[in-house]
Amino acid sequence: VQLNAGQAMTSIDLDAVRQRVEAVGWVKSVRVVRLLPNTLIVDVIEHDRMAVWQTGGRNVVIDGHGKVIAGADAGRYPNLPLVVGEGAEQAAAEILPLVAQRPRLMSRLEALVRVDDRRWDLRLKDGSLIQLPATNQDAALIQLDEMDQRRRLLELGFARIDLRTPEEVAVRPSAGDA
Repeated sequence: VQLNAGQAMTSIDLDAVRQRVEAVGWVKSVRVVRLLPNTLIVDVIEHDRMAVWQTGGRNVVIDGHGKVIAGADAGRYPNLPLVVGEGAEQAAAEILPLVAQRPRLMSRLEALVRVDDRRWDLRLKDGSLIQLPATNQDAALIQLDEMDQRRRLLELGFARIDLRTPEEVAVRPSAGDA
């Protein structure tokens, strides 16, 4: 915002100030208030950052509606979950709350990978892969929770857990365990 020292408060165009601040990509909304004799209050609300979306070889920050937050540096948000793949930005709002309810899983999560814009694979930090079904992801994650509580499955390390068919859960051990 360009203001000159000594500029009269009454000569400041509040609408122009608001528009300039709103032009910053990470700003969701702004309120500008003049308090006479010499105070200008600029109240900024940022976009809610939901995840980092990996697309086209680059990482961008997205909000809860899957919209890219212009000007937000993905490198500054290492604690945001990483979603990858076509359609991941739009579908992330459905899956992330389900995963966030499971702290043991969330702490091991490296990325959520959208497969064919219809289902998710969860890639863990140890290289394990959890394949979720296209529908009823919550039921599949409950099933995973139950297996983890009984056998501490997430600590064992595995190549893949296939939860796509609820009646036939398939667990493939890692190459070193075979």
